[in-house]
Amino acid sequence: MDSNLTRDSIAEFIGTFMLVFVGAGAALASGGGAVGAGLGFGLILVVIVYTFGHISGAHVNPAVTLGLLLGEKVSTVRAVAYWVAQFAGAIVAALALRAVLPEAIRGDLAATVPAEGVTNVQALIIEFALTFFLVSTVYQAAVYGKAGTAAGLAIGLTLAAAIVFAGNLTGGSLNPARTLGPGLVAGNLDALVFYLIGTFAGGAAAGLLHARYFKTTPAAP
Repeated sequence: MDSNLTRDSIAEFIGTFMLVFVGAGAALASGGGAVGAGLGFGLILVVIVYTFGHISGAHVNPAVTLGLLLGEKVSTVRAVAYWVAQFAGAIVAALALRAVLPEAIRGDLAATVPAEGVTNVQALIIEFALTFFLVSTVYQAAVYGKAGTAAGLAIGLTLAAAIVFAGNLTGGSLNPARTLGPGLVAGNLDALVFYLIGTFAGGAAAGLLHARYFKTTPAAP
């Protein structure tokens, strides 16, 4: 692994750690409310994009990386390195939350599971759609530069809005690492395969669509 890829992978590890630690922490501190979770995840993602975007691209999400891989925006080697870093960052963040939060608050570490009355298939469809929206925003706002310096804000607001909608239905993951980390540490992996399929498929669909049919030239500076 070359030095730049090592540097970029470390950025992805730290960024994903920040996303899960602050986002899931906000969800727990707000008592599981979708608005609190949405604000926590959305705001910290804005910060992550502006902090690490110029270093690694600030994917901090394996589904985003897959979408960019299928759109030929990153190499296979880089994608694999990012996936390792992202999943590791999410797991370490969940371990950190378990270590620092009081037992009365930490609960299931905000693991993303379908709410009562929501089937696994319904959760898969919701996660597919919302991840598709998120990766679509990444493509148009950041990859194609249509949001200019506001790209981080556009991406963060997309995640926040999606979690406000889905937080009380599926937990609002939109991110395979965000689901695996807390789920693994909390020992709650019952619906993991449905979340992985939904989020990865949503990212892949957005990547293929925007790279092949919605490709645009970057906006003028």
